[in-house]
Amino acid sequence: APDQPSAPPAIASQSGGGGVAGGRMTDTRRRVKVYTLNEDRQWDDRGTGHVSSCYVERLKGMSLLVRAESDGSLLLESKINPNTAYQKQQDTLIVWSEAENYDLALSFQEKAGCDEIWEKICQVQGKDPSVDITQDLVDESEEERFDDMSSPGLELPSCELSRLEEIAELVASSLPSPLRREKLALALENEGYIKKLLEIFHVCEDLENLEGLHHLYEIIKGIFLLNRTALFEVMFSEECIMDVIGCLEYDPSLSQSRKHREFLTKTAKFKEVIPISDPELKQKIHQTYRVQYIQDMVLPTPSVFEENMLSTLHSFIFFNKVEIVGMLQEDEKFLTDLFAQLTDEATDEEKRQELVNFLKEFCAFSQTLQPQNRDAFFKTLSNMGILPALEVILGMDDAQVRSAATDIFSYLVEYNPSMVREFVMQEAQQNDDDILLINLIIEHMICDTDPELGGAVLLMGLLRTLVDPENMLATANKTEKTEFLGFFYKHCMHVLTAPLLANTTEDKPSKDDFQTAQLLALILELLTFCVEHHTYHIKNYIINKDILRRVLVLMASKHAFLALCALRFKRKIIGLKDEFYNRYIMKSFLFEPVVKAFLNNGSRYNLMNSAIIEMFEFIRVEDIKSLTAHVIENYWKALEDVDYVQTFKGLKLRFEQQRERQDNPKLDSMRSILRNHRYRRDARTLEDEEEMWFNTDEDDMEDGEAVVPPSDKPKNDEDIMDPISKFMERKKLKESEEKEVILKTNLSGRQSPSFKLSFSSGTKSNLTSQSSASNLPGSPGSPGSPGSPGSPGSVSKSTSQMAAITTKGGLVGLVDYPDDDEEDDEDEDKEETLPLSKKAKLESS
Repeated sequence: APDQPSAPPAIASQSGGGGVAGGRMTDTRRRVKVYTLNEDRQWDDRGTGHVSSCYVERLKGMSLLVRAESDGSLLLESKINPNTAYQKQQDTLIVWSEAENYDLALSFQEKAGCDEIWEKICQVQGKDPSVDITQDLVDESEEERFDDMSSPGLELPSCELSRLEEIAELVASSLPSPLRREKLALALENEGYIKKLLEIFHVCEDLENLEGLHHLYEIIKGIFLLNRTALFEVMFSEECIMDVIGCLEYDPSLSQSRKHREFLTKTAKFKEVIPISDPELKQKIHQTYRVQYIQDMVLPTPSVFEENMLSTLHSFIFFNKVEIVGMLQEDEKFLTDLFAQLTDEATDEEKRQELVNFLKEFCAFSQTLQPQNRDAFFKTLSNMGILPALEVILGMDDAQVRSAATDIFSYLVEYNPSMVREFVMQEAQQNDDDILLINLIIEHMICDTDPELGGAVLLMGLLRTLVDPENMLATANKTEKTEFLGFFYKHCMHVLTAPLLANTTEDKPSKDDFQTAQLLALILELLTFCVEHHTYHIKNYIINKDILRRVLVLMASKHAFLALCALRFKRKIIGLKDEFYNRYIMKSFLFEPVVKAFLNNGSRYNLMNSAIIEMFEFIRVEDIKSLTAHVIENYWKALEDVDYVQTFKGLKLRFEQQRERQDNPKLDSMRSILRNHRYRRDARTLEDEEEMWFNTDEDDMEDGEAVVPPSDKPKNDEDIMDPISKFMERKKLKESEEKEVILKTNLSGRQSPSFKLSFSSGTKSNLTSQSSASNLPGSPGSPGSPGSPGSPGSVSKSTSQMAAITTKGGLVGLVDYPDDDEEDDEDEDKEETLPLSKKAKLESS
């Protein structure tokens, strides 16, 4: 009706649960806003407080009290009158009228609080809390009300074909008034009127009386909107329901009638996968299906004004489903037969598919149960052996069966992940890794044939739930986190990472199609989650299996989302600021793929550009000294021209400040240290950390596992010389006063970076002088040593690399031999006349 006010606005939710305010505990369940309806039919906010119900002596009855949360003052004191019509709306609103033209509303922050107060109101009025209105609202004028109350009841016209139009008008006119709706419903119940209407329906169909059928549609639709359970029980009975559906086929707004009955009787088939012996249960299943069909397909979508008028229909279906689940759950023979046939190898594929679909629908129905009933339901299924049965089904070839089994598995994981974890750990003691339930799930995820990987996304979500420590239990006797994660990394992680490792054997992904990229992105997402939430398990795995180096191969993917996933994985590791991870990154020169991607990205301002800069900015802001030194010493030449952000110059500044604090600037003592093959002080610090690496106290590691560094594996990364050399060529043109010789060679069989660049310096105090003796393989200053920041430009005998040798403009060469300063110019002139290959030989001689 146009004069009806809109519902008051819902209370703004606040984060978290209860808190302490003003020295007392606040309960967000009972937090409410009080609204009153003004003359303009708009809701005015009277304040926020906490509601309670208690006996008030002054009012002589149970009352609702709301105290303001700001100062504790009384916002509302309202006696629960036995005759007042209270209405619950949208799960969090209670609305009622205190007096004529004075409407009140409580808007609850939480549904639970609304339900509690609603139960108190219903208790006082002697009503069932399942109703949405405790009394019928009376909104007619006093005169109408007097007329209606004085009349004994609503008199229906006699049920005849000629009076159908009159009946339809009476039903339509009664719907706006709650009191008239009540009288109409009672009249329909008492006189068996619905069955008489359905008899006329048969007559109209036989006579093809379309006008009469249109009136019957309006009448039956109106009866639905009366929202009365007693009427639904008649309409949905075995003898009436198909005729009711028949009446609803003749919608006057449609040019031709719908064939709902034909669909229900001929197209829709009821399959008893296991014979149901109980006739009442069978009838309840048929009825529920048909009523659900009426709700979803037959009745038009209710308007805003009609939405609450179909709440009883929703409740009817809901309680039917609860009854069906309860009756099936109690039938032990039925469930025993179901699981026996599911796992029997002799069961044919079509039959098994029907059994799995039934079990899936059975689990879906269980979602309607109350929490305690759902506990009992899943406990029953668990005792019947649902998890071993799923394992058998998931191992089968039929894709549809496996898909349904996956849905069932998702219900179990969402309900109780600990139950699933316990099962898989127990079965690991008897079975091989290949047939473990979790490994089957991982394999189905990897082998998902859907181009959009819909199934894989679902399965990855389930795996994340299973490995999430937040939902793992800890008891006095055992810690589920320790036990399960130990199991997962031993038996399952290699299956999960297999596609990643198989695709990253070279310096770029061996398969780079969209579907593979999507799958690898999903796997990386889970691994990133593990880095964040697991401790030493994932650290051991990444370092021992050299996972990060393999992941960074994906930075070369043509799919930007996958390259960003790889970068995000590394960013998560750096974000932990863990020195074990940092030393691993430096030892394997794992900034190299990132710098390469940054240079390949060029001047494009995109997500890749921003994400890489953010990672370096994090290192600068957090002052991660080891990574700062590593980046500047090895990659400064590639990054020094980036001036649209101050990140890299800031890193250089950090590094120089670090050096100033740690270095003794006396050149003689520096040469002495280098001649004796010893580190400067910062390098000694790294050496101490290296000792820590191997001598970590086992108490720091759970279950006595220690983090072990990877062995020096040969590095197959392709030289990233191309972007660097282009960069250096540009630099040569720009800095015409400087002459640079760039030696380009291919790298193989070593862990050192494929490029090492010097940084410019105006004084000799910041230079590294190193004798040729320190370049012996295995010596502290050799390229393979992780802790040699003092040798950014050294060249090994066994391998050659790019070195920038500069002498003019205040720049000094990388390798500075004592007393050779005067010969520098001559040497450079000679070198520039040599062929490139000959120069390389000279360098490594």
